[in-house]
Amino acid sequence: MSWHYDGEIRIKKLEIQPFGTNCYIVVCPQSGEGIIVDTPGEASRIVAQAEDIRIRYIIITHTHLDHLGAFKEVRDKLKAPVAIHPSEAGALPSPPDLTLEDGYVVSLGAVSLQVLHTPGHTPGSLCLLTGKHLFSGDTLFPGGPGKTATPAAFEQVVNSITEKLFVLPDETLVYPGHSDDTILGKEKQEFAVFSSRPRTPGLCGDVLWLSS
Repeated sequence: MSWHYDGEIRIKKLEIQPFGTNCYIVVCPQSGEGIIVDTPGEASRIVAQAEDIRIRYIIITHTHLDHLGAFKEVRDKLKAPVAIHPSEAGALPSPPDLTLEDGYVVSLGAVSLQVLHTPGHTPGSLCLLTGKHLFSGDTLFPGGPGKTATPAAFEQVVNSITEKLFVLPDETLVYPGHSDDTILGKEKQEFAVFSSRPRTPGLCGDVLWLSS
């Protein structure tokens, strides 16, 4: 994928196999500083795309293994500080350099990314917001939330999405941890259909707004 550039931020999305997990490289075009969001695999590919960028942080949205396949090699080669929500710090292959609480701001030159703690898919799931760009990890995908293990976790991810993400403008662009990009207004509309119907008792797992 080529770089996406809107005048304020540069974004490159790498879809990494075997799980189709997305790695994002986010760069401030003014300073040349950047971050890597998640390290799914294919370490050499991630490192090659980042070699001309001053990587300030490697940010892990959550500690499921499909987001950590290249963690050690990327960390060792780029030697950038690793950041994650404190509740999942102990699940990393090696300790983080920084923990990110809700509301923390990560600065890259003229670009600021706000940390949104969005538990549900996992207890420490994070999203990152800068301007109209939302990196949603496995909290929100096109058509539904991230997979949940229990009904309580499903209710938690729905609360995270409605309270933290759906308050953002409709034109917010969403870059998920898997699958294609989407736009927040579309997800709000589909959730409205879901929420207008009676809720299936004990609902959890892979949920789609329009068919679950």
